[in-house]
Formats: sequence, structure tokens, C-alpha cells
Amino acid sequence: MVERRGGTPRRGDVLEPGTLDRAMDDDVEVLVHAATAIPASTKPSDEEWVRNDRVRLEGARNLLAAAPTGVRQVLFPSVVWVARQPDGSRFDETADRHPDRVTRSAADVEDLLEERAAGDGFDAAVLRYGFLYAPDARDTREWGDRLLDRDVPVVGGGLLGRRDADLPFVHADDAAAAAVAAIETEASGVFHVVDDEPATGAEFFGTFADLLDAPEPRRVPAWLARLFVGKTNAEALTSPTPTTNAKAKQDLGWEPAYPTYRDGLAAVVGSWKADGTLAELRDVSESRTATPVHEDVT
Repeated sequence: MVERRGGTPRRGDVLEPGTLDRAMDDDVEVLVHAATAIPASTKPSDEEWVRNDRVRLEGARNLLAAAPTGVRQVLFPSVVWVARQPDGSRFDETADRHPDRVTRSAADVEDLLEERAAGDGFDAAVLRYGFLYAPDARDTREWGDRLLDRDVPVVGGGLLGRRDADLPFVHADDAAAAAVAAIETEASGVFHVVDDEPATGAEFFGTFADLLDAPEPRRVPAWLARLFVGKTNAEALTSPTPTTNAKAKQDLGWEPAYPTYRDGLAAVVGSWKADGTLAELRDVSESRTATPVHEDVT
């Protein structure tokens, strides 16, 4: 994939410093630390998050140690909910951060780059992304698969008169385009990269289900969701994260190709229809329905 786009692929491990010396050329000008180890399990353990912490922070330190002196910019994809406000109010890049267990390492890398940029003379660009989705993304495909089985619950909100939480989303292609824009403009500082319109979980997954001709997602209260997806994931889906992409648009000249989750999800499902993924997901879903699994429950 890298070669087809005119690049030279090199393999290295951000947790093995010796491999980075072999992978990095002396003429590298821009370093992008996009590596993560986001847990794939539905209810991640603390040990799984620890590995992600190491990849982010220890990996950043190792990359900076291996980087040549000519590096002029270091770009780090962070997450907008590192600055989510406890009272659910709207926030931007100037807001105080409130990292939690999952975002603590992202905040630590932000701090590391700010500190090192001053001493080493490079520009540090931090792009805080919203929830990423794309046709070839692991989580997006899993969402589609589970929606067809009516196995994606809408967590919390909408119950007892409470409003659902507004959440920030961004298509992965738009996230990548923002990184390119930040490099081309030699940007430094913090930028929130989200689409133009936040969406509740009910709106996002409801729209996704409609496009897939899948059943409407069912609702479950947050306390019950914690039993199945864990406290961290349940809180992420029920905590308002209203922010803005105004600075990214103004300073980077960036515009999302998919301004809303509706545009992006339509593109995802269109891609799946074109390449056969949707037919494959439906076949798998139908085979599970045709072969019910009987369990003894005590």
C-alpha cells in the first residue's frame, strides 16, 4: 500500500528502539506518531490499556530518540475527549484537560511534545480526533456486523427525561486529510479534528442501521451497559463531548469531505455494497440466525 502511493516502507517497533534506528532515514523532516494498541475486546482489561499507554508514551520517547536532528515537525493524533468538561459544556482547544484512565497517556504525549519542542526546535502539532470510523476500520466493520444482529445497544440517555450525549465523530479519510494539511502548513499547536455536526449514539447507530436495512438498535441503561462493555466504554458513550473544528478549518485550511456522520456512513455503506462486504456481513448474520445457539442459564 505504501509503495503504491510512492513511499518507501520500513518496518520498526516503537517499543524496540533498535528497530527504529534502522527504519528512520537521516533526511526525515516530519515525524507522525500514529501508533496505538487500542484494545479489541468488548470489555478491555486494565492490562490491555497499559499496552496502549506504553505504545503512546514510551513509543513517543523512542521515536524522538531515534529522530534525526533535522526533524522540523512532530505530529501526534490525540483525542478530543482528553479535554471533555466534567459538566458537559462546550469546549475548544483552550479548555483545561480532564484526562481519565484511557486518555491519560494521550495527555502525557501532548505534554512531552510541548516540552521537547521548546528544547529541540521542532514544531509540535497535536490533532485531537473525534470517534474515527471508515469502511476498512476494525470497529466500524464490527459495528455493522453487530447492527445486523441487533446486538449494538444504545447506551444511556433518552431515559427518564435525560438527553442523549452529543459525541464528536470524524471519518478516517478526513482525519488523514487534516494530518496532511497540518504538515503542508507546517502547523504547530493543538487542533480539534471533528466533523461539522455532533451526534448522539442513538442518531449515529440509528442512521447506520437504516443504511444497512438492519433492525433499530435497542436501548439499555448505562448501569447495565457497564456489565457488557465496561465502565470506560459506557462512560465514553454517555458523556457529552461538544467541541468545534473552527480552528482546524481556519488555520489548516481543512474542510471535511464528509461534513456529517450521515455523509460519512452513507459512504461507508456504499463502499461495502461495491466491494461485497455488505453481502458478506449479511450472509454471516443470516447463518447465525439460521443456527440458533441454545445455552443453559443459571
